Amino acid sequence: MTREVHSGGGEPAPPAAETITAAQAEADTRHWLEAAVIGLNLCPFAKAVHVKRQVHYAVHLAADDDAGLLDRLLAEADALAGLDASERDTTLLMAPNTLADFLDFNDFTARAERRLARAGFEGTLQLASFHPRFQFAGTEADDIGNATNRAPYPTLHLLREESIDRAVEAFPEAEAIFERNIETLEALGDDGWAALHVGPGGAAR
Repeated sequence: MTREVHSGGGEPAPPAAETITAAQAEADTRHWLEAAVIGLNLCPFAKAVHVKRQVHYAVHLAADDDAGLLDRLLAEADALAGLDASERDTTLLMAPNTLADFLDFNDFTARAERRLARAGFEGTLQLASFHPRFQFAGTEADDIGNATNRAPYPTLHLLREESIDRAVEAFPEAEAIFERNIETLEALGDDGWAALHVGPGGAAR
């Protein structure tokens, strides 16, 4: 089950840190994927592509560069579509120095989905998104359930439609994943989530 994201208000986001390197962004995102997404089984489909090294990590370092990020996303979509799934099944594009405000990021994601559709990727690729300040509609900013979509940096996730279809066939109760994830995070609590060290710099701990 999908829940809408927060559409207004919220705390102001901290300024983006322009000292983040591509290596750090990738290392922190890998750590988040292993410790949270796979470690807590928030996505039962993630482990297989991770183990097979079919996840491609890309980093857009430019600061406050929405247009450049959109161009990079389209380039990554072209690259993903041009490769066999056995070589590259999915792409994570991190933008550590731009779109620090979640509402701006949410608006950007909607624009990005429209651009992908106009570029001919509708029915071929899907776009998911993660953000360090992700907030679902109807929740408070500190609601632990928001952690299901919180990554160390603003992140755009390109997925193949055919891979999603296969995963859903293999996991017939896919619609229950979100509810189960909320239960997992509520049992873990804020302290347990913090102990995973999945924020910026978490890979160095």
